[in-house]
Amino acid sequence: MASHGIRDRVAIVGMGCTRFGEHWDKGTDDLLIDAATEATDSAGVDISAIDAFWLGSMGSGESGLAVSRPLKLDYKPVSRNENYCATGSDAFRNACYAVASGAYDTAMAIGVEKLKDSGYSGLVNIPPAHDGTDPALTGPSMFSLLAPAYARRNGLNDDQMKDVLTRIAWKNHANGARNPRAQFRKEVPMDTIRNSRRVSGQLGIHDCSGVSDGSAAAIIVRAEDAHRYTDTPLYVKALSFVAGPAAGPTDPTFDYTSLEEVVRCAQDAYGQAGITDPRRELAMAEVHDCFTPTELVLMEDLGFSPRGEAWKEVLAGAFDRDGDLPVNPDGGLKSFGHPIGASGLRMLFECWLQLRGEAPPERALDTIADGRRRALTHNLGGQPGACVCFISIVGTELG
Repeated sequence: MASHGIRDRVAIVGMGCTRFGEHWDKGTDDLLIDAATEATDSAGVDISAIDAFWLGSMGSGESGLAVSRPLKLDYKPVSRNENYCATGSDAFRNACYAVASGAYDTAMAIGVEKLKDSGYSGLVNIPPAHDGTDPALTGPSMFSLLAPAYARRNGLNDDQMKDVLTRIAWKNHANGARNPRAQFRKEVPMDTIRNSRRVSGQLGIHDCSGVSDGSAAAIIVRAEDAHRYTDTPLYVKALSFVAGPAAGPTDPTFDYTSLEEVVRCAQDAYGQAGITDPRRELAMAEVHDCFTPTELVLMEDLGFSPRGEAWKEVLAGAFDRDGDLPVNPDGGLKSFGHPIGASGLRMLFECWLQLRGEAPPERALDTIADGRRRALTHNLGGQPGACVCFISIVGTELG
């Protein structure tokens, strides 16, 4: 992959994130204002000091006016991004590139979605015309196909596979229960998860991420300027974005046990960041657990587990908050919620809190106390075999 990256050329100096959930008392404008205000306050700047803005929203705003109007911007450039569930991450990526290029000194990436008022669940767009080969399946149905495929490849029976999926949901609910900004803040017993009403295939209600309202924002500056704003910036080590050829649904060799877009994206991101052993070098990872089998497959595609071993490591607690590599310590999409345009920036917000030592004691990670200083975020959008993928790596130290 011909990606040179912008390692250590830009830094995050301010972030904000609303609580995710059912905000019946707030509109899109309110959520944007809340996230932007927290971000500017944390960076110690006025909104007027931001040179340019990138908005990520799947269906809760059109054009740059969706941001300029509520934030009362004084004739600033505002670009709206949409890239399925990686929308907020792509807004962040573009804002980082703009600053790294020298076009702007400061930029804000901000994502928002107001799904509860829309009456929709999942992607809030009108499907484009296609050639008839796209499967007429819901999101849960498409991703439910990962579970039996993974089980068959690795010799698991239905009960064993359900144990693995249950353990992933249990972990993420346990993490979300400790997070005041999460949509679902209760631990859920494994029996409740295992026996929850089926949605599609082996997936029950507790295997699916929440439908949420929320917003998150990040302020980006040149790395050499970062300490003018904060003593603890996060330096961007890698930004990788991949759009696959969407051949999976019509390819007879595609077996639903690996997402090639994720594999390629991870290779690129690790190359940019100089990471050779992500399991040992990363302090944490926020991954796109839209459904529990997605998180399972991602553990292998991201190189956190050897092929065929992730299910064992999930059951052993390797990715728990106090495990070898904490995955989704804020609760993930599963528990924190998934307002599409904001999710990628929400993942970065958890890295911001954890790496800077601002997470409360009950959520602080041993891996950071032990000296690891880099974190990964991962989004994907679309369906198995036809998706886009984003990975960022950020860290507290230059070099």
